[in-house]
Amino acid sequence: MRKIIAVVLATAGMFSGYAQNVPSPQQFLGYKVGTRFTPHYKILNYFKSVADAAPNMVKIEKYGETYEGRDLEVAFIALPENLQKLDAIRLNNLRLAGMARDKMAPVTDGAPAIVWLSYNVHGNEPASSEAAMLTLFALVDPANTATKEYLKNTVVVIDPCINPDGRDRYVNWYNSIVGGAFNADNQAREHNEPWPQGRTNHYNFDLNRDWAWQTQKESQQRLKLYNQWLPQVHVDFHEQGYNAPYYFAPAAEPYHEVITKWQRDFQVQIGKNNAKYFDNNGWLYFTKEEFDLFYPSYGDTYPVYNGSIGMTFEQGGIGAGLGIKTRDDDTLTLVERALHHYTTGMSTIEISSQNAGKLITEFKKFFDDTRSGVGFDYKTYVLTAKDPNRLQAVAELMQQNGIDYGSTTTKTFRGINYANGKEEAYNDEGYQLAVTTNQPKGKLVKVLLEPKGYLSDSATYDITAWSVPYVYGVTAYEVKDRLDVGAYNAAPAVTTVQSAYGLLVPYTSLNDTKLLCYLLQKGIKVRYSLKPFSFNGKSYDRGTLIILKGNNDADWSDIVNAGCKQFNVQADAVASGFMEKGADFGSSDVRFIHAPKVALLSGRQVSSSSAGEVWSLFDQTLHYPITLLNAENLTFTNLSNYDVLIVPDGSYQVLDSKGGIEKLQDFVKSGGKIVAMESGVSAIAQGDFGLKLKEDSAPDENKNKNDSDYTILKKFGDRNKNDITGSIPGAIYKVELDNTHPLAFGYPETYYTLKQDSKIYQFLKDGWNVGVIKQSAYTSGFVGSKLKPSLKNGLIIGATQYGRGDVVFFADDVLFRLFWQNGKLMFSNAVFLVGE
Repeated sequence: MRKIIAVVLATAGMFSGYAQNVPSPQQFLGYKVGTRFTPHYKILNYFKSVADAAPNMVKIEKYGETYEGRDLEVAFIALPENLQKLDAIRLNNLRLAGMARDKMAPVTDGAPAIVWLSYNVHGNEPASSEAAMLTLFALVDPANTATKEYLKNTVVVIDPCINPDGRDRYVNWYNSIVGGAFNADNQAREHNEPWPQGRTNHYNFDLNRDWAWQTQKESQQRLKLYNQWLPQVHVDFHEQGYNAPYYFAPAAEPYHEVITKWQRDFQVQIGKNNAKYFDNNGWLYFTKEEFDLFYPSYGDTYPVYNGSIGMTFEQGGIGAGLGIKTRDDDTLTLVERALHHYTTGMSTIEISSQNAGKLITEFKKFFDDTRSGVGFDYKTYVLTAKDPNRLQAVAELMQQNGIDYGSTTTKTFRGINYANGKEEAYNDEGYQLAVTTNQPKGKLVKVLLEPKGYLSDSATYDITAWSVPYVYGVTAYEVKDRLDVGAYNAAPAVTTVQSAYGLLVPYTSLNDTKLLCYLLQKGIKVRYSLKPFSFNGKSYDRGTLIILKGNNDADWSDIVNAGCKQFNVQADAVASGFMEKGADFGSSDVRFIHAPKVALLSGRQVSSSSAGEVWSLFDQTLHYPITLLNAENLTFTNLSNYDVLIVPDGSYQVLDSKGGIEKLQDFVKSGGKIVAMESGVSAIAQGDFGLKLKEDSAPDENKNKNDSDYTILKKFGDRNKNDITGSIPGAIYKVELDNTHPLAFGYPETYYTLKQDSKIYQFLKDGWNVGVIKQSAYTSGFVGSKLKPSLKNGLIIGATQYGRGDVVFFADDVLFRLFWQNGKLMFSNAVFLVGE
């Protein structure tokens, strides 16, 4: 195999003898690509050196920085005549999509196809960034005449590393422990990466699940640039388990129904072109399996829903280091992995160049049809809420994705109410946001907002439900007609309020929690009411924040008003503690909010993504201090330093011991509070907290069957389908809330949860069953036929007192990937309100 590789590398012009003024990667780095891991800064330096050597063909653009301060850059590669008119090409491409502001007619004849190659979104899948250097050189190398033919019809965009923080975390670790030669033994420590591994970004987020939601800084900056271009072809380069052959398009089912025939067909053409090169070299590959096109926030699906041919390419290699023995007794090297990615990248550019004219016309047709409303049964989505900040969060999501939105010019219409699936007259709650599919981003609108997506196949790679109204906790209607949508009617600007006694802040959205955290950080003393009350003819609901002059510093009012303006929250003046209805401010039903000291379990026994969600929420959203503790050190950690301990999803061996559980029990007995999530709940349920997992109530199909009952016999070929019947990859369920409990303050009587497992709990006998799913709670997404009957009549969200402290339970992830917007307020309530 090594002989074949050497021939391919040489013919690709990757050795120094073929270069003239443009340095090859080997010349610049001092080593052959794949024989070492290259740090991110050296990759960027190589790209800069090529751009300096060939400024008429390469332009480097910095589009942002990571959380750790590393540069994010792309390289534009084109023939000189196209590079000098690069912005004109970009504008014409937006005109093809109907996205240009100038509204000029686009040019199709001779327009180059934009091919965007994205590398290393998962930091510990590092071969692709090495391949990016090979691809850049091949495109610019004067000796490589074939690539100059490709560039006659294409402009290539290379993002060499989407996730530099994760890549350097992995590369720096690996380089620090590998010997003079790599060890191919898969048990060697160089193949066993420590927690949290390099896959994710600084906050342990999987950036390949963040394209649409853009919760992370890297995604926000990248998608801003991406939406200024909208390429015809996008490839997202990955690695998978090192024993797996290479995967490339066409993708597996399910495909979302908005994907066009052309988008399907051209994936096949690209796959066949890739296969030609792999067959010639005897390299194994697979297609049409595992990696589907449904969940909208991947590096293949998001481009697809934005008119592109979006694809994932997967090379075997996670954990392989510089080389590893596979189950076939072959040694898979980084050299080979980089070569495979280089080959599919160049193959994609080649076939795209050969079909550039068709790519352009079909790209234009995609957007023309979308703007004309072709293929949409429902043409308008109308969202309404009592709190404008809940809709503003949706508006920000629309803006990030280039989606037009506004407010309807009429409020007299009918639509399908998301709450019950019935057609009803629209009921306005005070504020409104409307989106029509008759716009360039109409297909993305449908994918993000429709209440249920059609699944052509139940075997999916990710969650199957994510409808924005459920995720953001707003009332919504799906309307068949195209309603007139005018300018967005935003809430009036926040006004400064003066009072000689105090200020009131209704508590109805995450913005109010942000304000609370801001005030606590400023040393402002804040109270809240357990019961509704009224003052000066206005009613205030449970949870209303009460800030009084009496026990605050002289500048209290200035601080509160500044915070209200910052977080878009309108305060009201209150002149007395004597209420017209409800509890007066000296009542025991008005509670003081202590600024809690919060700790989060993290480390090897904890899900890095779950811990990352909490860490990011506190650090980047609430801007409230949090201490990360190693879970494995729990038994000798002084928990008395903290008021709240968050136990995220994980596998807690430390809680399997008597000492670990007793540590938590003592913490709560002495007045501490535990907030547990997902498997963290089942872990602490071993303690005497009154929580018990509900036994599966689904009928056992094998019960009472004897050896002569042939219905228990199953075919080996049906094993995958049989597994699906007991799975729930991610479906939405309606939760009935007790919104008189502080945990559910700011909510109506329902909440929509994302269920990803079968766990529900028995109703608490001595605690508070704050969130339960009842008989008909299923709302959207795939649930296996064997599992579905058991997901009813159980506890999802609860709270109980234990000694002087409290325990709060979330059976599901209310912070899922931090895009599950409506869960953030409830999680914050658990930390700041429950038990006060």
